[in-house]
Amino acid sequence: MAGQAARASALRLTEIFHSIQGESSLLGWPTVFVRLTGCPLRCAYCDSAYAFHGGQQYSQQDVLAAVSAYQCKHVCVTGGEPLAQPACLALLTALCDAGHVVSLETSGAVSVAAVDARVIKVLDIKTPGSGEVVRNDWSNLQWLSAQDQLKFVICDRADFDWMLLCIAEHGLTERCDVFVSPSYGQVDLRDLAEWVLECGLPLRLQSQLHKQIWGDRPGH
Repeated sequence: MAGQAARASALRLTEIFHSIQGESSLLGWPTVFVRLTGCPLRCAYCDSAYAFHGGQQYSQQDVLAAVSAYQCKHVCVTGGEPLAQPACLALLTALCDAGHVVSLETSGAVSVAAVDARVIKVLDIKTPGSGEVVRNDWSNLQWLSAQDQLKFVICDRADFDWMLLCIAEHGLTERCDVFVSPSYGQVDLRDLAEWVLECGLPLRLQSQLHKQIWGDRPGH
């Protein structure tokens, strides 16, 4: 029975690393990133395709020990799509129990209903330019609280206009903060800033701070 429980809580990880949070309301905080392996989506702008396959097996205790070694308050569980691994849910709760401020970066294609309420959910709504717009699970919106965040990665003006329609249809800015990011190398940040100012909505523009510091490199 003990062996079965250990296998059920096992996780496949691509990397654990210490960096600066480059996005979300937690921008700028030193953060330990726990990147789980595997993702059912193939977004055109994905910057972590190296996490689709491979990885190493970790027990939950292994992950907690590795995180603890950095003596860092903030932890971000990301992927890939971390929720594609069922054991991710127990890991999120264990990280919260250990006293960390825990955020979860998720594609929005997998249910967040069972995610610990203490976890800050950063839900990425897939735009048409991602190539995965049909994978959005709109039922996830009901599980968002004021501490959670929505993110749109914008590939072109058509994506931005589509986002505006979604915001109006689902009342997104009334649910939680909505962040807008330029797809790296596709949309100029200044252009996106102008669109945000013109639309008059309470959107939060962000770029990827970690890429400004280290470039597009894994583990940073």
